[in-house]
Amino acid sequence: MVSDTMGRTVMSGGLDPFGSFVITVPAGEYRLAVSAEGYTPYRTTTTVAEGTLAPLGDVTLQVAQPPELPAPGDWEVEPAHTSIGFTARHIGLARIHGRFNSFAGAVRITDPVERSAMHVVIDAASIDTGVRMRDDHLRSADFLDVAAFPTLEFYSERFVQKGGTRWAVTGALTLHGVTRTVVLDTEYLGLGNGMEGEVRAACRATTELHRDDFTVSWQTMLARGIAVVGSSIRVELDVQLVRKG
Repeated sequence: MVSDTMGRTVMSGGLDPFGSFVITVPAGEYRLAVSAEGYTPYRTTTTVAEGTLAPLGDVTLQVAQPPELPAPGDWEVEPAHTSIGFTARHIGLARIHGRFNSFAGAVRITDPVERSAMHVVIDAASIDTGVRMRDDHLRSADFLDVAAFPTLEFYSERFVQKGGTRWAVTGALTLHGVTRTVVLDTEYLGLGNGMEGEVRAACRATTELHRDDFTVSWQTMLARGIAVVGSSIRVELDVQLVRKG
């Protein structure tokens, strides 16, 4: 990314197939930041004169030290600092954002971490998009059918490091009475201490679900053949774990 002295982004993007990045900018002073997953960012400044080139030469990134992993033992999801949110398309235009307000989860960290396991249970009736009429419809038999399927459950015992802070957490999601394999694209954020000295671990994760995979197939079309509700749902999680004991 290239920015000016005011911090405004001038240009951002990736390298070409030859590992080069070339831009044309007005004369002035600029800041350059080069980053890649698993590496320490490189930052420098340069001054570009009118009608001249300002080559930076070869840039070598150093491998970043990954954050310390959670210690083996039992950890639990801390609801007050965790969110389970989702985004769906409405009539192919707007995005509808929602969340589940009630859930519980536990993680057993092992050595190695790849053999760890987690189990999360979500109260289906706690769905919340900020509109009561819409939420009541989502709880009905057209969608989640919470009377018949009161919970969503996710169980995983496969943690695979993809490089740096990136992990793939693969597990079984049970939704609407149907179980499917789901992969959470996860970024591990590291460890910290809470207000009372308790040890916490944090991560972010995303995945995409297709309603038809879980037989949530209610559909209404507009006159132009546009679906009122999109077929895929993006799920975003911000998770804090607290070590038990």
